[in-house]
Amino acid sequence: MDVPIDDIAVGDTILVRPGERVSADGVVTSGASVVDESMLTGESAPVEKREGSEVYAATVNGGGAFAFSAARVGRDTTLSGIIRLVEEAQGSKAPIQRLADAVSAWFVPAVIIAAAAVFAFWLALGPAPSYAAAALAAVAVLIIACPCAMGLATPTAIMVATGKGAEFGAIIRSAETLETAHRVDVVALDKTGTLTRGRPTVAAVYAPRVGEDALTALAASVERSSEHPLGAAIVERAAERGLELRDAADFRAIPGAGAVASLGGRDGLGEKAAVGNARLMGEQGIPIPPDMRHWAERASSDGAAVAFAASGDAALGVIAISDVLEPQSAAAVAAMKRLGLEVVMLTGDNALAAAAIAERAGIERVESELLPSDKADFVERLQAEGKTVAMVGDGVNDAPALARADVGIAI
Repeated sequence: MDVPIDDIAVGDTILVRPGERVSADGVVTSGASVVDESMLTGESAPVEKREGSEVYAATVNGGGAFAFSAARVGRDTTLSGIIRLVEEAQGSKAPIQRLADAVSAWFVPAVIIAAAAVFAFWLALGPAPSYAAAALAAVAVLIIACPCAMGLATPTAIMVATGKGAEFGAIIRSAETLETAHRVDVVALDKTGTLTRGRPTVAAVYAPRVGEDALTALAASVERSSEHPLGAAIVERAAERGLELRDAADFRAIPGAGAVASLGGRDGLGEKAAVGNARLMGEQGIPIPPDMRHWAERASSDGAAVAFAASGDAALGVIAISDVLEPQSAAAVAAMKRLGLEVVMLTGDNALAAAAIAERAGIERVESELLPSDKADFVERLQAEGKTVAMVGDGVNDAPALARADVGIAI
């Protein structure tokens, strides 16, 4: 049955159909699928889910269906925790605000006493009508001293700053970090979704036989029937270039290898088409020419995933797919260096992909293949060296490091 999300209780078994959002945090009890968790983790690749796997509210299911037992609902979910983080940041008090509150506790009565003394003085010794002169003088003291400004200015500034940050996608962990920021020595940056776009994108195409557009159209015609994120990147590239795709028949996805389909005989490309890795080409009896193999190896060394595209029994080219650097990332890193900050990249990705992104971003120090706890431990090691550390991340996997850093900014 379909029920309102507010009626879900811990222990309920919930069916998640293809394309639906997960409605609570829980554990898969039956079925299998892949789930897009990028809004929580920042990692672009969907995560396989099978019996015993944890799932989180607001993440998006892929093409399979599964049932899970709700473990955390409503305000207890991971997503609700992120929302509370924003609320707590806006409501938190910076040390300077606490000082302002303490001063205000004495300042306000002092100003009122001063205004009363001025009123009494002018009432007794002022020119006629003395009452009017006394009232005017007392009000002048209150307006000029303006005791409310001291109590309101700091919290108003903090609310505006954190609210504006959230509007641009930056969540400040607490008001205290706004004061700590000017002492920062090291900025630790997460890779996926922070320095990069956070989703697979076609980075380059090698098509010496048929041309880039023809190769992309062939690969996209096969992959638009697929639910794989690398296939979606190829289809997106074809859409960006306005390419006409053909209908695919007999589509078959081969897990861990790629996909094959029949596309018809247009453009002389033949009917049988295959898109996938070198293993798929071998299984289909398609030889890979030395120039394509060399190009693919070079792209792989830069951290990209490569997909060969073939028609009939001939390989036509290679497509390199990677999580590409955001256009403004290199400029942002350079600006931080000009401020005298040391910039470090922390990532759970493999060393090759991490090194490739770091080189393009202009970052010399890279820590790769880190678990969330490893990122937090690295931040603590920097702090043990006497450094003030700012951590910038975009997902739940960065939360431990964000919590331990002197300045934690989630974007």
